[in-house]
Amino acid sequence: MTTTAASPVRPGAKRPSHAVADAITLLRRNLLHMVRYPGLSLFTILGPVVALLFIVHVFGGTLGAGLPGVDAGGGREAYVSYVLPGILMVTVASSAGGVAITAAMDMTEGITARFRTMAISRSAVLAGHVLGNTIVGLIAVVLVFGVGLLIGFRPTADLPGWLSALGLIALTCYAISWLGVAMGIQAKSVETASNWPLLLTLLPFLGSGFVPTASMPEWLQWFAQYQPFTPLIEALRGLLFGTDPGWNLWVSLGWCVVIIAIGYAWSMSIYERRSVR
Repeated sequence: MTTTAASPVRPGAKRPSHAVADAITLLRRNLLHMVRYPGLSLFTILGPVVALLFIVHVFGGTLGAGLPGVDAGGGREAYVSYVLPGILMVTVASSAGGVAITAAMDMTEGITARFRTMAISRSAVLAGHVLGNTIVGLIAVVLVFGVGLLIGFRPTADLPGWLSALGLIALTCYAISWLGVAMGIQAKSVETASNWPLLLTLLPFLGSGFVPTASMPEWLQWFAQYQPFTPLIEALRGLLFGTDPGWNLWVSLGWCVVIIAIGYAWSMSIYERRSVR
């Protein structure tokens, strides 16, 4: 009687259920790393709060008075309501810098080469970074939102609107995290890992996050209207204030899907090449 030898299992080639378990394990690793080395996480969480307070209290009176339909007496209070969705997207975008640095550290310190020798899902290694950064980003969003409420932000959304706004923020944070991981493992060193993510942080400033796009020069309006963060900000405004976000919501969801696909494909491609060095 003959028996057929079992084919060897390639490290990283696991069933989906195993990949999920691996991702959860590596998420736990990344959360512990954040607790032990809190500097990056604190910057991601506290930086947007400082930006919110600075922009509202220094520029809010003047900028708020210039918003369409706002009289001169309601400047700062009106500007808080206008600018907070933009600050929330700045919070999400700035989280890419932290995950880029941690991903670059793993690539340069050799831990990913060790992971390749183990029966661990390849995608789970990167998913651990993504999920950990998504959690940190959501904590930062909650803190920024809380500070916004303290200084005068008054949303009028109903329960479906709140849930939709939270889901949109979480999906955006997840998408940006995949892009941040790709940028981090693409970097030549830890020191340069945060360079490319800075461009993501600038995008909400070049959209409708802080002033209406109609107030911008004509050559900038086209970019401001069609870049990813403008529909995200406008959809979030609509959801938080109980108005119909219209096509902005669907465009936002489409952008999130595209960013996730690009980030995942880019990061996995680089990971497969660089982790064997």
